[in-house]
Amino acid sequence: MPAYRSSAITPSAARLTESLRDIGYDFSSAVADIVDNSIMAGAARVDILIEFDGTDSWVSVTDDGCGMTANGLVEALRYGTRRTYARGDLGRYGLGLKTASLSQCRSVTVVSSRSESATRTAVRMLDLDLIAEWDEWLVVDPGPDPAVEQARGRLADGPGTVVIWRKLDRVLPEKRPDGGWARRRLAAMAAKTAEHLGMVFHRFLEGTGGRDLVITVNGEKVQPWNPFGPGEPARAELPPQRFEVVVGDVTGTVSLQRYVLPSRDHFSSPANFELLSGPLNWNRQQGLYIYRAMRLVQWGGWSGIRGIDEHTKLARAALDFDTDLDAVFNINVAKMRVTIPPQLRGMLERPINELCGRADDTYRKTSRRDVTGPVGDGDRRPPWAAPDPAARAADDAGLALRAAAMHAGEYAAFQRIVATLREQAPGVAETLGLHS
Repeated sequence: MPAYRSSAITPSAARLTESLRDIGYDFSSAVADIVDNSIMAGAARVDILIEFDGTDSWVSVTDDGCGMTANGLVEALRYGTRRTYARGDLGRYGLGLKTASLSQCRSVTVVSSRSESATRTAVRMLDLDLIAEWDEWLVVDPGPDPAVEQARGRLADGPGTVVIWRKLDRVLPEKRPDGGWARRRLAAMAAKTAEHLGMVFHRFLEGTGGRDLVITVNGEKVQPWNPFGPGEPARAELPPQRFEVVVGDVTGTVSLQRYVLPSRDHFSSPANFELLSGPLNWNRQQGLYIYRAMRLVQWGGWSGIRGIDEHTKLARAALDFDTDLDAVFNINVAKMRVTIPPQLRGMLERPINELCGRADDTYRKTSRRDVTGPVGDGDRRPPWAAPDPAARAADDAGLALRAAAMHAGEYAAFQRIVATLREQAPGVAETLGLHS
């Protein structure tokens, strides 16, 4: 082995820590990354407090997980922790606790306990101002601190961890951080954070896979937002599919579940229709919902497989992969974006196009399908009623023909047949849902 002259070069702690603040988090995603750590620690409950107190405003995340020892806590505050992650762990790069926290504040304090007694706690602080002063990778014991004592009180009933953000320079406005607008800004962030957590952790909040998690924000329980409307009787579910992905020496399985949500008139209630429109509204919420180890990491859009279309806005699909495929999907540090590998993209095109074809037909349903008998004021089904079974069966027959043509590679011929059918037997085309 050739000999080299070498020098150990330690990066400037002051400059690198400042640079890592801009890694891509917003407030909600930063809080979500802290919740990831709580889930990895086995927490059943996570309580988030976002408190306005002018320039002394603070955020805390408290969990009832397994907690950490003093040495474990110091290691957790290391940039690029040396711990190894097991399959299914939500952590990835060993940066989340630090980069997520300091993307929003200049000081993060962690109080943790592994015992039933709150008197045995480990406390360490990472403070950017202290690092800038000494240009060293310093983790310190903050000493007597009212916030730490309050945190210890929250751990009085058993093991757990409290993460405290202070010096919220990226959260509070630079001008008048103690004013009314700053207070309203923090309140809006709390509401948005609850919405975000309800979406990305909805499977955990619903108890999927045996995990029963409770999250609160400022005392209010976070409600899960499931993008696929499992309680809607008129929802259509297409057969699930599984794909084996092989990239280099990495092999794993990806699953795809496809859904067509009901049109407005077939939703169980107008309120549920509005709820399922989601944070981005119907058009931008269509598409792929990509889950890594049950945690939602990307939502909406078709990842370049096809474009957003008004006529396919009812189409949504869940794409699941486990952490053994992290390198294949190129997940980013903030765990908000992935890249679908080209091999998988090719396999997804046909089932996604099939899903969108069905969603297009559902969107184009005529009002005739909402009538159970002769049209009259007393005969029209209410807008929240389930679809007529006979009409639904005819729709399914038409969609099955369309799907079969896609799978056989004869969709162009199928379209010509449908055009002829519309001319020669428009009533049949209408009954089969091939009207437009």
